[in-house]
Amino acid sequence: MMRMQKRSFLGLVAAALIVASTGAHAQSKGNEADAVALVKKAVDYMKKNGKEKALAEFSNPKGEFIDRDLYIFVIDQKAKMLAHGTLPKIIGKDVIEMKDADGGYLFKDMLAATATKQNAWVHYKWPNPVSKNIEAKSTYLERVDDLVIGCGIYK
Repeated sequence: MMRMQKRSFLGLVAAALIVASTGAHAQSKGNEADAVALVKKAVDYMKKNGKEKALAEFSNPKGEFIDRDLYIFVIDQKAKMLAHGTLPKIIGKDVIEMKDADGGYLFKDMLAATATKQNAWVHYKWPNPVSKNIEAKSTYLERVDDLVIGCGIYK
């Protein structure tokens, strides 16, 4: 009888751990509202602190603009990467010809989407820094003067 109770208890613990880890995984991904909120926070930060300080903070991998799989990036109107929360090696680089996993011109599309609108969503496939897999991604963009600030979510 004692062995049966022990197995039942262990089964319940295992089930609880599975449920808890599933919930944690679901919360580990940002959603549309999270991306919009992070971009709006970045826009406010830049307006209050200036471009130079903001770009440095957006590129800080331990800063306040990294949240789970969400991060801020900033490009100018020529698609020069000015800030990036997870890929510091592309800061300062011309990314106009960079393509997504399906061959689409990622940053050309972003500039086109924000050319006549203050904000937009762009959809593409991109490596997820958390899972390391190519995944469908949607990025929320806001144009601020001559800059485009973005944050994407993995689907």
